[in-house]
Amino acid sequence: MDPTLLADLSNMRKIQHATLSERVYQDLCELIQAGQVRPGQKLTLKGLSDALGTSPMPVREAVRQLAAEGALEILPNRAMRVPLMTKDKFRELLKIRLALEGLAVEHAAANIGKDGLKEVAELHDSLCVEMHRKKPNVDVIIRQNKELHFAAYQGSGMPTLVALIEGLWLQVGPVINLDLRAGSRRLSEAPALFHHGVLLKGLQEGSPEKAREGLSGDLLSAAQMILAGDGLPD
Repeated sequence: MDPTLLADLSNMRKIQHATLSERVYQDLCELIQAGQVRPGQKLTLKGLSDALGTSPMPVREAVRQLAAEGALEILPNRAMRVPLMTKDKFRELLKIRLALEGLAVEHAAANIGKDGLKEVAELHDSLCVEMHRKKPNVDVIIRQNKELHFAAYQGSGMPTLVALIEGLWLQVGPVINLDLRAGSRRLSEAPALFHHGVLLKGLQEGSPEKAREGLSGDLLSAAQMILAGDGLPD
């Protein structure tokens, strides 16, 4: 057989494997960020493989990567769990998020284009509609909230900064989104809508100060409600 053909087939298999591993990694990221797992919850390779409809190998690789990023913990018995979150750790992550996410929206105020502004505005409008429904769909709210934030962050034109923020969301997602799924006052009072409006106006006016004000108000109001509850240990 032509050795050149063998080399080509080998490369194709590697590309397909890498693509599958990346898809599984992204699916697990979404699972964690969307609060579909809770802090301290134990997981297994088989359970994750069955849920994602794939073999254990790409799941194992994705889990290793997520463990290195602090999003999962590998236990001695080959199981894994979502890291526990204390109030002190949550406060620490909040300070880091205020710094990095605030920096992203400041730069977005100066750099975001028309398409980016349109996307943020449309997501804000959709989120307003959903949160004002008699029975809001929490899955839709979580997805649109995340998309709105990252549409703003992407507008910064700083992909390395956005990647750092994604890592932070892997750690806080199980807390902030589990809170929403539990029927938090954040649904009934909807403070995010006001703060998102300020953020959007800052981006539209090219005002870094206003954009950061809206972002900070959003993070702080959510944190205040989460810390006031009994979901996090001291």
